[in-house]
This record gives sequence, C-alpha cells and structure tokens, in this order.
Amino acid sequence: MLKKICGLFVLLSICSCSNSDYFSVSKTTPGYWHKDSITEFDFAIEDTAQVYNCYINIHNTEDYEFDNLFLVTAMQFPYGKVVVDTLEYKMAFKDGRLMGEGLGSLKYNKLWYKEKVRFSEPGSYNLKIRHAMRKAGDVEPLEKLEGVEEIGFSYEPVTQEK
Repeated sequence: MLKKICGLFVLLSICSCSNSDYFSVSKTTPGYWHKDSITEFDFAIEDTAQVYNCYINIHNTEDYEFDNLFLVTAMQFPYGKVVVDTLEYKMAFKDGRLMGEGLGSLKYNKLWYKEKVRFSEPGSYNLKIRHAMRKAGDVEPLEKLEGVEEIGFSYEPVTQEK
C-alpha cells in the first residue's frame, strides 16, 4: 500500500510540474469548421533566445472527406508585423484511410507549422487560422468543412542535441 501511495505521489509531482516554454490550446467546433470561422490563439513569448517547434493540431472524424487540408494563417507579432502563410497538409492515405493517431473514427493530427523558429520579439502574439478548402472546380470555399472536431495550436522548445 505504501508503495502505491509513494508511486502516486511521484506521478502527481511529475505531472504538476509546469514547463512555461510549452503551450497547447485547442478549440472545439460543432463538428464542422465554418468558412467564416477564424480560430484565434493568443500566447506570450518572453525568451527570444529559445528555439521552438510550432504545430497546428486537428482532431477530425471519418466525416472529413478530403485527402488534404488547406489553411491560411496570420501571425501577428507584438510590434505589429503580420506574417501570412498558406499551408497544405496531407490528411489521408491513397487508399482513403485517414492519417493521424487514434483508434476508431477520431484522429489526431499534429501538423508542422513552423520548425526551429526563434521568436524575435518578446510579448504577446496572436495566431489566426482559417480553412481554405473548396471542392474541385469551385471558386468559393466550402461553407462547412465537415468532420473537424477541434482546432489547436501548440509549441514546444527544441532541445539542443549534444
């Protein structure tokens, strides 16, 4: 019994430690991503010497009917500069099976956004993400991108290899 209590104490101690260099937030959708819905994430960077890997995290279900995902991002820096990117991600294998981790119909995709980035300005950042999906031949984006359950953003420090 004492071993179990000590093990639980050690586990809780490890889990309760926070790493201020790590950030992860997800926002839930109603089961689809509306074309006019811009998902925003606010975060603060204080250490401009640290190098980070940044990710866009997507939880999707089998209702997601495409093999790719187009996103438009806009990151606003503390002093006003805005960097806009158009990104494409592969979401399914050639045989139609969804990529990502997870069992059953819910898949988690941790998609590279920025690799080995050093934020040059300390302060508050804002990241806006919207989907840019459309059916082949259409000019207008899809009204509702079905099967997207959550949209997230995360970053973590890059550990220096010795």
